[in-house]
Amino acid sequence: MSKTITAAAVLQLVAARQAALDDPIDKYHTTPYGPGISIRHLLAHLSGIPNPIPLRWVHSAARHAGFDEQAALDAEMRAHPRSASAPGARYRYSNIGYWLLGSVVERASGQPFASYVTERVLTPLGISGSDLGYVIPDPSRHAHGYLEKYSFMNLAKRLLIDREFIGSYEGPWLRIEPHYMNGPAFGGLVGTAHGFGKLLQDELRAQSVLFDRATRSVFYASQRTTTGRLVPMTLGWHIGALGDIPFFYKEGGGGGFHCEMRVYRATGLGTVLMSNATGFAVRRCLNGLDRVFLG
Repeated sequence: MSKTITAAAVLQLVAARQAALDDPIDKYHTTPYGPGISIRHLLAHLSGIPNPIPLRWVHSAARHAGFDEQAALDAEMRAHPRSASAPGARYRYSNIGYWLLGSVVERASGQPFASYVTERVLTPLGISGSDLGYVIPDPSRHAHGYLEKYSFMNLAKRLLIDREFIGSYEGPWLRIEPHYMNGPAFGGLVGTAHGFGKLLQDELRAQSVLFDRATRSVFYASQRTTTGRLVPMTLGWHIGALGDIPFFYKEGGGGGFHCEMRVYRATGLGTVLMSNATGFAVRRCLNGLDRVFLG
């Protein structure tokens, strides 16, 4: 769900004319993917940039203070230098694409990514570091992630997760040790449902704290490929429906976690569900809960 926060930060900078949606990404960070990829493409997952499995893109808390994020990003692009499709041609989810948007925020704002988001997105919403941020605020209260013992993820864990992050079994669950994502812009937020709930509340207000009306409209505008085909994305949200009721959502997960948040703009409902188990059926559970509130 970090990507939606990243998108909000980018759109703030666009509104302030510190960046433009059609700016080429190479203006902010050199990539091996050739010309033609814009900020808009990255936000809507239309860039064609590949999406290797990111579960190994993590580091320990002990390494966090001196971790070189830009070197890690450049290393992943060198390891995966070929585009999967032409810019704008088709929808293809990409964690690298959103990682690059972190560079856009940094270069356009002149601030470290986490500092900008904290100052301009989280703090104005009244979200404290204990509810949402890029640092584990209290390791003693931090929830461990878990893999179900009898699951594909557990069987394949040594191919997907570095050994240092694999803990011990607690009954039928394998504990995943605390870690940080290498790229905060694509998946680095640490927090609570209460923190994400404040974001959803702002998205349902008549007047957003984060955006003017024009920017909010852009945030929720459906996107198209270069051939005019609609894709299931806005510039920061995926588009879904529960029966005939549309909603905007962002799912998130990783080693030992599975979460989703939704905004039903037409009905004024926002919901978020967070689980510290990779295999938890978040979508099915939210569908059931949301039907209760939607009537």
